[in-house]
Amino acid sequence: MERNMDPKRCPMPSQAADVRNKNFDEVALGYTPEMAVNEAKRCLHCKNKPCVSGCPVGIDIPAFIERIAAEDFEGAYGVLSASSALPAVCGRVCPQENQCEGKCVRGIKGESVGIGRLERFAADWHRAHCTAAPEKPAPNGHKVAIVGSGPSGLTAAGELAKKGYAVTVFEALHLAGGVLVYGIPEFRLPKDIVQQEIDGLKALGVSVETNMVIGKVLTVDELMEEEGFEAVYVASGAGLPRFMNIPGESLNGVYSANEYLTRVNLMKAYQPDSHTPIQHSHRVAVVGGGNVAMDAARCAKRLGAEEVYIVYRRSMEELPARREEVEHAEEEGIVFKLLTNPVEVLGDENKRVRGIACVEMELGEPDASGRRRPVEKPNSRFELPLDTVIMAIGTSPNPLIRSTTPGLDTDRHGCIVADETGATSRPGVFAGGDAVTGAATVILAMGAGKEAAKAIDEYIQNR
Repeated sequence: MERNMDPKRCPMPSQAADVRNKNFDEVALGYTPEMAVNEAKRCLHCKNKPCVSGCPVGIDIPAFIERIAAEDFEGAYGVLSASSALPAVCGRVCPQENQCEGKCVRGIKGESVGIGRLERFAADWHRAHCTAAPEKPAPNGHKVAIVGSGPSGLTAAGELAKKGYAVTVFEALHLAGGVLVYGIPEFRLPKDIVQQEIDGLKALGVSVETNMVIGKVLTVDELMEEEGFEAVYVASGAGLPRFMNIPGESLNGVYSANEYLTRVNLMKAYQPDSHTPIQHSHRVAVVGGGNVAMDAARCAKRLGAEEVYIVYRRSMEELPARREEVEHAEEEGIVFKLLTNPVEVLGDENKRVRGIACVEMELGEPDASGRRRPVEKPNSRFELPLDTVIMAIGTSPNPLIRSTTPGLDTDRHGCIVADETGATSRPGVFAGGDAVTGAATVILAMGAGKEAAKAIDEYIQNR
């Protein structure tokens, strides 16, 4: 097969910035078959497959790319789905640049192969062309409960269902999908894609029960002792927002990014007929520099805000968000106020936000994370007039599971303590994803779900 030795990857078609920043349609439009084949031919098929070592779920990346190069698109999907429960999701939201693509040999003297773009292409091809339902495995007579229907829970559910387990997923909200539906905006991850992945799991026999807050409606102990589940996988995520604890954070017009994004993504606050109230802002500051901050800022712009700022206390080099998300935000008119730290939210006589007081920062010596520590510049306080402030400085696990499950060890951050297989201090109770690590990536949560499914199978079969 003829290789494509172009040092640059095939560009991804996308909506124009001044069009997309006014709608919630997907930004990236995906490769055509011709583009996908051309990009697939850039893969060198290295003998030691360094890209695979960068994938938390161990996809055989050269094998699926080879199928695309040979125009066997359904075959490519078959390779992907053997290792990944959510390829259409991962192709869109994985930080490939730090994982598989970060290890790609083509990236040494040029641009790495667009592995994520090719994964998305194969998954979208399958969705558009294949209507056959997956074959339902024969039941093995064992029951497993999954708490949470985010990427970790869905992955564990899929892996166990394929082995014949009767799997029930308990979701606290009214719609399954976890962070995939409440946290990630439509323009990055269309919700019909998430729904199709969930429908695929249901076709395998997975049962999904919504509006089930485990720890309130039923405890983990009740699931095991009264409902007959032999093992429970806790994948309840990290949905408890953090705040800065500065004056004025209780003013009207201050949101956590979690609340803001849930109103927009899950409750569709951007639709004219939505019953979910959300402030129609003019000047917005999003405090934080991760992907969640980019998502909140880009949503605020689409909701009509004239000025949207990212306020971050370090410089662009330390910004933790994906480079692609930062570039998209800049193209859409988001203003980056870097080396800036809020010290107070300012209110008017009606207790509504009228601005934030900030100080300028400069970078000092590296801290424990290896990043240079921001230090306040003396006499640098200034005010930024605003009507909305969105705090996107991280989340931690909800305390409900740990406070209602005796004997379940947690650490000082409120995360469940689990080993690399997901096993916790309670026999038969496993945990993974953000509930264990704190807020991390979709693919790492999926990797944890995959490992836990393997461990749960061994635990039940060896009882």
